[in-house]
Amino acid sequence: MNRSIPMLLIGLVFGGLTGFLLAAGYGVTLDGHDHDHNAAPSSNGTSHAHDDALRIEDGEIVPSVDVRLHADPAGGWNIQVLTNNFRFSPERVSRDHVAGEGHAHAYLNGVKIARLYSAWMQLPSVESGDVISVGLYSNDHKALAVGQKAIVAYVTIP
Repeated sequence: MNRSIPMLLIGLVFGGLTGFLLAAGYGVTLDGHDHDHNAAPSSNGTSHAHDDALRIEDGEIVPSVDVRLHADPAGGWNIQVLTNNFRFSPERVSRDHVAGEGHAHAYLNGVKIARLYSAWMQLPSVESGDVISVGLYSNDHKALAVGQKAIVAYVTIP
């Protein structure tokens, strides 16, 4: 089944057509384009369904990611993605890997909800206890990992 349709519906439910278009404008795609990587990294950070993960080699600079929550006065939460040694590069998506750049995937309770091309996204409808995770991916859509551990950050909605 084409995964674009369910993700389009999620975009419409979370924010209507305006929310969907705003998300796209801010670098978030809700297109279901997941390259068969639909599950978040496990809670211990081990790579998930990513036999093709891009492993950072010894001597290479290792990117890192952190996630911060900011309550949105209009409702929901704003998610801030903080990276080190990593640059969002939407202009190179689906091209060859370049060390230190790519995009991120956001997950809600282990289910992919968006691809991110920038450091911010808004979640209008989440519940206390929901877990948001954000993992870093290469331009060629491989999960970035150090050994067997995916480069991912987790935060729980208070």
